[in-house]
Amino acid sequence: MEQSHSRAQLVDEIRSRMTRLGWIANAAGFLVVCISIGFLFALLVDPDERATLTALTLSPGVLYFLAVALWCSSHLDRHNARALEWIVEGRAPDEREHRATLGIAWYTAKVDALAWIAAGPLFFALNAIVHSWGFAAAAGATIWLGGETTCAIVYLASERILRPVTALALAARPPSAPVSPGVRDRLLFAWALGTMVPLLGILVVGIVSLTKSGVDTEDVAAAGIFLAVVAMAVSLLVTLYASRAIADPVTSVRAAVERVESGDLEAQVTVDDGSEVGQLQAGFNRMAEGLRERAQLRDLFGRQVGRDVARAALRNPPKLGGEEREVGVLYVDLVGSTSMALAMPPTEVVRLLNLFFRVVVETVEARRGLVNKFEGDAALCVFGAPVACPDPAGDALRAARELSRRLRREVPQVDFGIGVSAGRAVAGNVGAEQRFEYTVIGDPVNEAARLSRLAREHSDRVLSSDAALRRARSEERAAWSLGEPTFLPGRAERTGVAMPRGG
Repeated sequence: MEQSHSRAQLVDEIRSRMTRLGWIANAAGFLVVCISIGFLFALLVDPDERATLTALTLSPGVLYFLAVALWCSSHLDRHNARALEWIVEGRAPDEREHRATLGIAWYTAKVDALAWIAAGPLFFALNAIVHSWGFAAAAGATIWLGGETTCAIVYLASERILRPVTALALAARPPSAPVSPGVRDRLLFAWALGTMVPLLGILVVGIVSLTKSGVDTEDVAAAGIFLAVVAMAVSLLVTLYASRAIADPVTSVRAAVERVESGDLEAQVTVDDGSEVGQLQAGFNRMAEGLRERAQLRDLFGRQVGRDVARAALRNPPKLGGEEREVGVLYVDLVGSTSMALAMPPTEVVRLLNLFFRVVVETVEARRGLVNKFEGDAALCVFGAPVACPDPAGDALRAARELSRRLRREVPQVDFGIGVSAGRAVAGNVGAEQRFEYTVIGDPVNEAARLSRLAREHSDRVLSSDAALRRARSEERAAWSLGEPTFLPGRAERTGVAMPRGG
């Protein structure tokens, strides 16, 4: 109910402001015409005829202005109410309402233009009858210039008043092309109103002063000063409207770009212009949406394959195959997952697995490792690929000791085994062109997996091969002690194993 009330208030305010604008703009145009014709009286009409001619032209002019202004105001208010009805009702506009809403400014200018166009021939004929064809032509030209001035002011000001409803219409049904005059047309309006109209007036005064004898130079000077003052005031007003109509949307886009540059991908611009400037605003929103989607995909991709793998894939097009790398491998295996699944509800099993793997991911990534894959209740972690590091074996050994401590402290409900190995392995993409994954293949992987099963029998639940110990730096080697060589499943020779000191 409150939202509906606010929409109704918005429409009422827009209609009220449009009505006031129509009266003010047309009154200003009428006043300019009256003063201009007054100067024409001084230049073209004999002093003894001025009073009579003023009465014959001013009275019909005032009546015409009031009658036509009342009709235009009532007609335009009804038209605007019908065009904006969808906003009050809180629904999307149909095609007619959408077109009518976006065309209110142009329709208002056309209705005012018709009123002024009708006044031109009417008062031309009246002045030709009561005075002369020359005065009638000058008066008609003055009315035409006043009408052009009024219509340009009405259009430029209407566009600004209507920006809130324009934004709602463009949000409901985004157009595929500009639906209102663009930057070039607005600048032409500003030039015509602020420069051409006053210059034409000055031109008329100059022609009259040259062609008519006996013209008082003071009257010519007064007419020139008046037109110059009007030119300065009107050109300033029109330039402000035209420049703000262009600058405000561009400024909003620039501010949004700065937010994106600072990392805020949620930046959005309100599309409140139907010209190519509005297309720029909509284009920015599409760009920001694309950046958000790319960031989401990149985050999801990084969660699936590891952020280092994702960054490498984004830097260079991925391809099948791999390269031989010196790696450290950590394999962690959850003990008793089958019995746990039988004894616990599935939701509790999933919660426990997520807690277990969260500790694994945090510990491994803190040591610059990659959790390469989850294999049911186990995880394969790699150090030194795809991003090389100076001590992959030492990083794997440090991560194993820390992981053992954290799992026993933070997930005491589960048992586990951790195996560590190191050596040469092939790291790269395996699969088909349509679907592949990054993985590490080699003896260190097999050895670490077998050591993880053997580690379940040791107090720290961690075992390392002597191959990993030999490749690690001395400070990490000092934290481990070698035990008796043992046979690992599937191997013909004994493997030297080590365990953390103090275990």
